[in-house]
Amino acid sequence: MRYHAYEMAHAMISPMRLAAKGLRFQTELPLNPLSQTVLGKSISAACHVFEGLTRRYGKPAWNIDATSINGRRVPLEIERVHFKPFCELIHFNRRLPAHKAYPDPKVLIVAPMSGHYATLLRGTVEAMLPEHDVYVTDWIDARQVPIFQGRFDLDDFIDYVIEFIELLGEDTHVMAVCQPAVPVLAAAAIMAARQSPFQPASMTLMGGPIDTRRNPTAVNQVAITHPIEWFQENVITTVPWPNAGATRYVYPGFIQLSGFVSMNLDRHSNAHWQLFENLVKGDCDTVAKHRRFYDEYLAVMDLTAEFYLQTIETVFQKQELPHRQMTFRGDPVDCAAIERTALLTVEGEKDDICGLGQTEAAHDLCTNIPREERFHYVQPGIGHYGVFNGKRWRTEIQPRIRDMIRTIEHKRGRIPQNPPVVRSATSMYASANIISV
Repeated sequence: MRYHAYEMAHAMISPMRLAAKGLRFQTELPLNPLSQTVLGKSISAACHVFEGLTRRYGKPAWNIDATSINGRRVPLEIERVHFKPFCELIHFNRRLPAHKAYPDPKVLIVAPMSGHYATLLRGTVEAMLPEHDVYVTDWIDARQVPIFQGRFDLDDFIDYVIEFIELLGEDTHVMAVCQPAVPVLAAAAIMAARQSPFQPASMTLMGGPIDTRRNPTAVNQVAITHPIEWFQENVITTVPWPNAGATRYVYPGFIQLSGFVSMNLDRHSNAHWQLFENLVKGDCDTVAKHRRFYDEYLAVMDLTAEFYLQTIETVFQKQELPHRQMTFRGDPVDCAAIERTALLTVEGEKDDICGLGQTEAAHDLCTNIPREERFHYVQPGIGHYGVFNGKRWRTEIQPRIRDMIRTIEHKRGRIPQNPPVVRSATSMYASANIISV
């Protein structure tokens, strides 16, 4: 009934939103005497903020049609290369010259299934495109997946990751952003145990909850202070008709969004008050920046109930992976089986979603990866979002990932030139601390 109540509230407020939109257009008409007054601009700004806060945001477009390689603009095409009921594997196909000396490394970016669409990683993808052949998991909103397509849980997520890696073939580098760190690490362990010839060349885990016992955050506290039955009774509901996934049990995106907003309510309130002031002043650049962020931030998707509940229980409540008790389809997940996959973990010093040290814990599990192929980096001064987006990501984090990938490619004999020297896990961590002092 929660979903039905949400839909009803949205329907009831729609006339008010349309009225606000109409009033805004009227006050902005050049022939309207109010349009050039502070009163008219204030009315228009208020209507703009109200309309933006009450409308439903659909899946954003990627809006990436080119990249820059060696100072040249290279067009690209977004291709769907594989389709599953709950995910599309998309490829950012760059139109590169046929005479290129050697192919760029293949990188599979596993987007989080945590309420937002994969387009939240637009900045991540843009920074990787100039020097990598990029593939991304584009997860599908559960309310759009018909019930006859069956279930989707954490084990299915791992299955998808393994299937995508095998589809891309040997020498694939995998990046997991936030939530997928656990299933990606589990997938690598399963592939290693099976002695798969398609084991990833490297995996980069960024701001992921490998061991939530370390520096637990508010998100972790919510998960451990309520039994799994509480989540099932209070946040799980069914998708209403006429959505394609009607009757499917889901964790709705609007509930996840309300949780995100409540964690930083003052910041979001101030952001919208500043939006109002900037609209009145006519500061178009700042308004456009606000719109770009919130068009993405307010666009949310539903998760299947079984995936959400299994993730809460396995990752946050029982911490099965760091306790070495996690299983996949009944088989144990042994990260010590990983020997051929290099590991880089990245954390943000001020991450309030995945506390400092939670991702680094992967190194304690992957004991058989050679020490010279294990790296850890803490970026000073950034929070969770900054780990994979923004200036620090582009100028400080992404270059380290690039250097690690090039080092592994060179070591495996796949690129001819000498790669940049990548520091070991200990030295990278130490230098990060020096920077933050």
